[in-house]
Parts: sequence; C-alpha cells; structure tokens
Amino acid sequence: MNILHIDSAITGEASVSRKLTADIVARLKDANPDASVTYRDLNKGVPAIDTDWFHAVRLAPEAPTEDQKQLIETSNAYLADVQDADVLVIGSPIYNFAITAQLKNWLDQIARAGLSFRYTEAGPEGLLTGKRAIIAYTSAGTPIGSEIDFASGYLRHILGFLGITDVEFIAADRLAMDHDAGLARAQEALDRIAA
Repeated sequence: MNILHIDSAITGEASVSRKLTADIVARLKDANPDASVTYRDLNKGVPAIDTDWFHAVRLAPEAPTEDQKQLIETSNAYLADVQDADVLVIGSPIYNFAITAQLKNWLDQIARAGLSFRYTEAGPEGLLTGKRAIIAYTSAGTPIGSEIDFASGYLRHILGFLGITDVEFIAADRLAMDHDAGLARAQEALDRIAA
C-alpha cells in the first residue's frame, strides 16, 4: 500500500487537521506495516496556476525554457504522487467556509487533461481510479454538510471528477462552539474507519 499524506493547515502544531491526518496514517500503517508514506506539507507553498503555467504545462511546448521546465516538473511531481498512491489522506481545515488556498492550488496542479481526466463523447472521465481518499475536515464554526460548507462537496466532486470516488470524511467541526464534542465526533469516525 502506498499512502499519500497531505497537510494544508497554516496553524502548525496547534492544527487539529494535522493531528487527525497523522492519526489516520498511523492507523493505516498499523494495519499495513509494509505501507510506504509520501508526505507533502502544502503550507510550505504550492504554486498557483497562472499564464506561465498554462503556457508550460497545458500547451506543452516542444522546447520549453528552463523556467517552463521547472513548472512542468513541479506539476508532474504532484501528479505522480497521486498516481502512485493507493490511499490519499488529506488534511482540509476550513478557512472562510472553503478549503485552503494551498489545497486548491494542489488540486489545480493535479487536474491535468489527458493525465488525470479526459473528455469523452459520454462526458468527462476520471483517470485516477482505484484509489481511496480519507479527508480530515476541521472547522471552527462550519458544520460539515451544511449550507455554508463549500468545502466537503467540492472535495468529493473534484476527486470524483479525477476518478477517486471512494471518499470519506473524518470531521472535527464546530470546534469553536464545543471543542471537546468536535474532537469526540472525529474520534468516533476514526474508530469506524476500515484500515
């Protein structure tokens, strides 16, 4: 088993999502001792896609410049992490009702036509099939699945668009209202997770 462990919180050691992703990975490793783990801390910076990225990665010039080669290599590395993974463990704290900018940048980097999805006569088809995603969803006040939660539905949709349809959430939500209850809900969900 290959595990891709993604964190995106900006709060360092105080992060609940980082603790949850570590707990999830530990549980998976306990059940699969030979599993390998690739770790990405998106808080260290994920380049946003822009015009330069479009010209380098999407247009794929035959003779890319050195700067374009770097953009291509970075995007390819993020995508290779996902292609090689059997399980994705993603930390998604909720900031301003949505996913972090870093996590959005990472998703933009891996959403690559012809590589992670393709368009067919029947519509889009995800190419990253046969994978499982476990998302540690944490929020101060946004209840998961509520009308003000613009994160969980988006994550389920974009991952499904890429072919990852086995998506489950471990939610520690509304932590600012009742921290202990939010952690208890996450622990109950974690205890139910099949490793």
